[in-house]
Amino acid sequence: MPTYLKGDATKPVGDDNRYVVHVCNDRGGWGAGFVVAVSKCWSEPEEAYRDWFKSKTHPLWGHFELGNIQIVKVAPNLSVVNMIAQSGYGQGNRHLHRTSEPDSRPPIRYDALEQCLEKVAASAKVYGASLHGPRFGAGLGGGRWSAIEPIIEQTLNGLAVTIYDL
Repeated sequence: MPTYLKGDATKPVGDDNRYVVHVCNDRGGWGAGFVVAVSKCWSEPEEAYRDWFKSKTHPLWGHFELGNIQIVKVAPNLSVVNMIAQSGYGQGNRHLHRTSEPDSRPPIRYDALEQCLEKVAASAKVYGASLHGPRFGAGLGGGRWSAIEPIIEQTLNGLAVTIYDL
């Protein structure tokens, strides 16, 4: 079960190795939601994400596609994890989604989020990282937190997870 705190996820508590995790889309768009706060703090996550999108593949992160992650170091004990778990853009831009599914389906892809979190968990265990983030996938991704929280509990079992609410 995650710990919930009032605060800013771009300022994760602790001095251990920390990952700030968040959901990105599979269209290369970066400019709304939590990524705005990320870019105000660090330039590297946006630059790395855009480079990955342009190249379509990376030797460490694989193909730029749903279910893959990118870990970007921004300080000695702090990394930002870009998780590609959203198909297209936010709720207000359904016409831009790359999908043949009905418009009622939100952009979040729970199966892709699960794949991302499994990869995050594997890395966090190797590097002894705690995980921090907003209610990822439940903002512009349109996901239900009641569906996302069980995925977190299943995939990140045994890891310290802190979710921040402003």
